[in-house]
Amino acid sequence: MDKYEWLLFLHVSGAFLLIGGIVVAWTFGIAAVRRELPSEIALLMRLTGAAAAAIGIGMVTTLVFGLWLVSYLDFYKWTDGWILAALITWLIAGPLGGAGGKRDKETRQFAERLAAEGDTPSAELQARVRDPIALALNLGSSLLALAILVLMIWKPGAGG
Repeated sequence: MDKYEWLLFLHVSGAFLLIGGIVVAWTFGIAAVRRELPSEIALLMRLTGAAAAAIGIGMVTTLVFGLWLVSYLDFYKWTDGWILAALITWLIAGPLGGAGGKRDKETRQFAERLAAEGDTPSAELQARVRDPIALALNLGSSLLALAILVLMIWKPGAGG
């Protein structure tokens, strides 16, 4: 494989990590909402945290190798609208997901405390698992990641 193929392979692999991590995180997050015992919620939210690591690695990998591709290829320019839109969207998606993840981590830690103190259902934990702010932040970040994927695939405004 030549340099272009390696760069593209690593960029696309990062995209798979990103989107796969999002799907796994949502799967575990939805499962956590459907549980009552703090120990079960804590476990599912811990697994969600592992998916968040894949999301973070995917975001960095796609950015690094995407930027490298743009600088390597002659037919894409830094000023192409779809590249600028993807970068701006990336800059918004990351902090949104980070803020949602921080709230989720606090909920997981609360669930772990409750599990250690008797593992009985808690109305406060249920409210935290269903936190509308965390949901909005995570949903916004996920939708922006999908928007980046759309920009990368269709490259609106790109010639050729």
